[in-house]
Amino acid sequence: MEDDNTNKRGIRLEDLAALAQVSTATVSRALNDNPLVRDETKRRIWKLARQHQYPFRPQMPAILSGAAATIAIAIPAGNRADPFFMELIGGLGEAARDAECDLVISHVAPRNFDDLSELISSSRAEGVIFLGQSFLHERFNRLAEIESRFVVWGADLPGQRYCSVGSDNIRGGRRATSHLLRLGRKRIAFFGDIEEPEIMQRYAGYVHALESENCPVDPQLVSPVHFEVESSEDGVERMLAKGIEFDAIFGASDLVALGAIRGLIRHGLKVPEDISVVGYDDVLLARYSHPALTTISQDMAKAGRLLVSKLMNSTGGAEIRSERLPTELIVRESCGA
Repeated sequence: MEDDNTNKRGIRLEDLAALAQVSTATVSRALNDNPLVRDETKRRIWKLARQHQYPFRPQMPAILSGAAATIAIAIPAGNRADPFFMELIGGLGEAARDAECDLVISHVAPRNFDDLSELISSSRAEGVIFLGQSFLHERFNRLAEIESRFVVWGADLPGQRYCSVGSDNIRGGRRATSHLLRLGRKRIAFFGDIEEPEIMQRYAGYVHALESENCPVDPQLVSPVHFEVESSEDGVERMLAKGIEFDAIFGASDLVALGAIRGLIRHGLKVPEDISVVGYDDVLLARYSHPALTTISQDMAKAGRLLVSKLMNSTGGAEIRSERLPTELIVRESCGA
């Protein structure tokens, strides 16, 4: 009869103990997340267990023991304040429940390759979903050379070697801008940090729509604001202070668009009578703002299902392809029609 402490690849609890230079009792306690074992020791043992494919599942705490798998979520620095990501987590939660998976949110906000690598190698989860690329695109490419158990919510970029799921940002940006052009708006400002991969693609859609209607692309109309209401308000302040004329704003996220509306109202401008505003994401807050925000929607339920299914498939070592979600223009009060 096979030893209960031996997995199908032959590594035993005793082998892990020898590798970690601790007792078998300590390894057993670490794999059970016992508080008597120091966190540093736990991480070292978990990492060894992952490297040698020793199964965590039989040793998981009872609260997780009934799940088919455990998925970790990590949010790169700079994205945690955006309500869009909170709604995306909701979509992931529904998808994980349907797949009978546990979902845990990591406290780590990865900032470099070492953070990414450590998060995956030391995690008890079967894989990690990263919400947002931020400035980590090349680090994700490097990680993909040694690890397959992760997927990313974000853009599909040239030379990308990892799996990402995200909306069709270029088409979404084009739809938002084209709608404003159809309303007769000619001086459309773009609010968003085009250094961010997804925002860069939304900006490309904005440029494409302007060029299609023979409208000049004016660099003065680009405000590189961050995903913060205050940053967007300041962007409006700066543009007005410089005397730059504009009759519409395309905000690269709903949070940015709502901040722009606050800035416009603070200066006595009416939305949409004076300035039309369109956002991107269709977060719940957009529906209940005043005026209600016209925006580009993304299917968060489908996004959650795709991210979870692709992550679970990636644990088998198969190559997983990136996928783009369709976008839809949701017309409300803030654009005038």
